[in-house]
Amino acid sequence: MNDLHDTLEAYVRDGSVPGAVGLVARGDRAEIAVVGSVTVDGTPMARDSIFRIASITKPITAAAVMMLVEDGRIALDDPVDQWLPELAKPTVVRTPDSAVDDAVPAVRPITVFDLLSSRAGYGFPSDFTLPAVQRLFPVQKDGREPQSFPAPDVWMAELSQVPLLYQPGQAWLYDTCSALQGVLIARVSRQLLPEFMAERVFEPLGMVDSGFEVPADKLERFTSYYRTGPAGSLELADGPDGQWSTLPAFALGSGGLVATADDWLVFGRMLLGEGTTVDGRRLLSADSVRLMTSDHTTQAQREIGKLFLEGQGWGFGGSVDIATIDPWNVPGRYGWVGGTGTSAHIIPSTSTVAILLTQVAADSPSPPEWMRDFWRYAANAAKASE
Repeated sequence: MNDLHDTLEAYVRDGSVPGAVGLVARGDRAEIAVVGSVTVDGTPMARDSIFRIASITKPITAAAVMMLVEDGRIALDDPVDQWLPELAKPTVVRTPDSAVDDAVPAVRPITVFDLLSSRAGYGFPSDFTLPAVQRLFPVQKDGREPQSFPAPDVWMAELSQVPLLYQPGQAWLYDTCSALQGVLIARVSRQLLPEFMAERVFEPLGMVDSGFEVPADKLERFTSYYRTGPAGSLELADGPDGQWSTLPAFALGSGGLVATADDWLVFGRMLLGEGTTVDGRRLLSADSVRLMTSDHTTQAQREIGKLFLEGQGWGFGGSVDIATIDPWNVPGRYGWVGGTGTSAHIIPSTSTVAILLTQVAADSPSPPEWMRDFWRYAANAAKASE
């Protein structure tokens, strides 16, 4: 079997990615591969290169919500309308394929649990053509362009004009609930989301390069970000002085963070430690971590979002493997992928953290082959070390 470096280097050589940082850690041991460059034909990639981590922000945001639950400031069964009054009287399209003006009142309030489990009724299903989904797109824009979002209060007002696609608790839908979690954190804590994250998550864990912007003194370590053009070549989508060079109006809990592989590693190890850091500091209770990393979906709910879930379940902020469909699926494996070419998972049964950071946009919800090869490698490495 190729080692991790060779596995990733092959995709640099064929032009799939300019570079990558891959990491597979078990206990206090870690295999790290750093390949390629931070830009096409540019500075060599480094272990501490900073990436737009996109939707692997979601587990971190969910953990921050659970901190507020443990503080006693919110409860899982609380209706969210006391902090998000824009969602006090949501309407729901009569059927998923109904016109947006064919709507009825929601049968019950949206709860904190609904937001955490991505079952509030807002978000993306597998079918993007549904009228209510088309209505959502201008509001729930591409999170890889954070500067395109208005301030949270404006965004909430816009979202309140969009009907829910399903009744609260009825369906798993992607993305929007994590953005709502970020707004909830800010309003409950009475802090800006970046401030809360820094105080409660990044500083205690030592996630020294994580944030919603990249300071000027770190821009030299910030990777450029690419999309695949019509001819198959990589085209620059955002450079170091672009979308993340200043703090956006709306810090997106759904996907707005930058970080290094080592930053997500300490977060992953905290989850494996049932809420305790490697130096013994407790950030979350074991019960909170268990809630985050347990599946909260039914088969019918997973079917609605099968394009994203690929047969797996969902906890708080991340997917949870429940079926061994592919070689890398291990029951209890928790984490997610990001639309900028990122992936991060913990595998509690083998005490493994597996992280892959690249800088190439996904062009569909289905992960590319180079990401699947990394997952395959990580699964084999975990088995070999048992």
